[in-house]
Amino acid sequence: VESEGVSTSFFMLGETKIELLQATNEDSAIAKFIDKKGEGIHHIAYAVDNILTEMERLKAEGFEILNKEPKHGADNKLICFLHPKSTNGILVELCQERDK
Repeated sequence: VESEGVSTSFFMLGETKIELLQATNEDSAIAKFIDKKGEGIHHIAYAVDNILTEMERLKAEGFEILNKEPKHGADNKLICFLHPKSTNGILVELCQERDK
């Protein structure tokens, strides 16, 4: 995802999709995360059918959404993130599949 300064690779493990991220520039969020915390799990992602509906529902439930609008993510998905302070310290991503 050039706009985010990362390259991605996806692997299936049963019904679970694993995404590996690699920073492509030192100013990317992933590079900054690794500099601060070291290598490891960056976030957990959940597939949703309608990202706008889920963003509205979660915001109404008191979750802090980091994006005002969904962004274009890897593998042609629409994505948004929930602030870790809303999710017990874990960065959570919502992903909506789109036609390729």
